[in-house]
Amino acid sequence: MKTLGLSLLGGALGYAVGLFGSVALVLRLSPNTHDKSVEAVMTGFFVTGPLMALVGVVAVLIHRLSRPRP
Repeated sequence: MKTLGLSLLGGALGYAVGLFGSVALVLRLSPNTHDKSVEAVMTGFFVTGPLMALVGVVAVLIHRLSRPRP
């Protein structure tokens, strides 16, 4: 049960990092002159947010399951 909770927390934190990191990068680096804010939010919400959530869950699972059991 603890692994499930930590996995959900890792996914939520990973999603937040992916969302806000992507928004910052797209706003700074995109050559788009119109609707740049929409591009930034949609990229974060639908692409990098879910990818980083998956990375967060997998990282927690690998860490939890690779520990030696007492």
